[in-house]
Amino acid sequence: MILSTDIWVAALIRRAELGGGFGVVAHKGDARAGSVLVKAFNQHDGTVRVFSEATKGDGSRVWMQPLSATDEPSADAYLARSLRVDPDLWVVEIEDREGRHFLVEPVDGT
Repeated sequence: MILSTDIWVAALIRRAELGGGFGVVAHKGDARAGSVLVKAFNQHDGTVRVFSEATKGDGSRVWMQPLSATDEPSADAYLARSLRVDPDLWVVEIEDREGRHFLVEPVDGT
C-alpha cells in the first residue's frame, strides 16, 4: 500500500523533528498524489541541497539531486520553476545543523 502524499510529508517532517531538525511545508500540493521536492538547508555551512523523487524502472522510489548548485538563491529559483510546471507539487523545507534530509528511501549520488 502506498501512502498518500500528505501523510508521507507529515512523516518526513516528524522524522526531522525527532532527529533534531526542523521541517515545514513551503508549498502544499495534491494531497493524494502530488510529487515532492525536499530542500535541505545545512545550518552549519549555509549550503542547500534539493532532492526530487523519481521512480526506477522496477517501480521503486529513489531520490536524486536535480541541482548541482548549493546556494539558496539557485535552489529557490529551481523550486519556483518546478512549481510553475507542476502546481500539484509539494515543497518541504528542512533545516538541520548537519544538513540531513531525513529521507529513508535510497538517494542517488550521496
